[in-house]
Amino acid sequence: MKKMLISILIVIFVPYIIVTVFIKNNEIKIDFVSNMNVRVKRETKNKIDIVPLEDYVIGVLSGEMPLSFEKEALKAQAVAARSYVLKKIEQNYNKEYDVVDTIANQVYLDNEDLKIKFKDEYEEKIVIITEVVKKTSGEYLTYNKEVIEAFFFSTSSGMTENCEEVFQESLPYLKSVDSHYDEISPSYLETKQIKLSEFYQLLNLKYDEQLLVEIIKTTSTGRIKEIKINDQIFTANEIRSKLKLKSTFFSIEQVNDDVIIKTKGYGHGVGMSQYGANGMAKEGYKYDEILKHYYSGVEIEKI
Repeated sequence: MKKMLISILIVIFVPYIIVTVFIKNNEIKIDFVSNMNVRVKRETKNKIDIVPLEDYVIGVLSGEMPLSFEKEALKAQAVAARSYVLKKIEQNYNKEYDVVDTIANQVYLDNEDLKIKFKDEYEEKIVIITEVVKKTSGEYLTYNKEVIEAFFFSTSSGMTENCEEVFQESLPYLKSVDSHYDEISPSYLETKQIKLSEFYQLLNLKYDEQLLVEIIKTTSTGRIKEIKINDQIFTANEIRSKLKLKSTFFSIEQVNDDVIIKTKGYGHGVGMSQYGANGMAKEGYKYDEILKHYYSGVEIEKI
């Protein structure tokens, strides 16, 4: 009877101990293998595709970065994309899918999508993408032996952002770094002009002939976090969404009956800047140097 009781206790508590010790915040340590698959939710096709990891990286590289970029920048993007999805596989192991195929995670294009996108250049483009991915095959980024949250975006304001100032989570490898190469991006500076009446309408504010703008909070690099417009306080993300701005690094100025909005950069600003990576590659930096610049203190490991 005593042995039976002990056996029952072992059956009950050992799994609990394993889960408690090894699983944190719905994340489990996964053994990464070269032939692993990614469960991709295709938002427009309303299905879940099971995609080999390296094929998935090919599809993301095609969807997330211009193939006219330097090879070393493309390699850096491939490693970042692979790292990103491996982290999602860990986080979503007990869910129906690992990632969606949109900007909510990473834009992914399957082979049929690529044929439509590249048309007559398909054969040429697929050779370029496949070569880049093959040269970084199985490589991913770690910090203290854990796969990282490899955030990336299009264009910075000249500096990347501290993770905690944008996503409210402090991660030691996602710290603000110089990214002056972004000045080559067509999205580095943008000016938008709209009528004052339309401006108020978009923000659901009462019309007033005088526009009063007060910046309440900014990040350490100058991105807006909170802003007061007339008598109402908005988060920068609310303004960005309602006015369809490229970033939260913006200024708002009234000029007679118009509102002039100037933005700098494109995207959330955390992690690797794609245009910054391309600028570094043009200067002769290798993909591992680019990655270690944007992700502080990381190592590149291989499956």
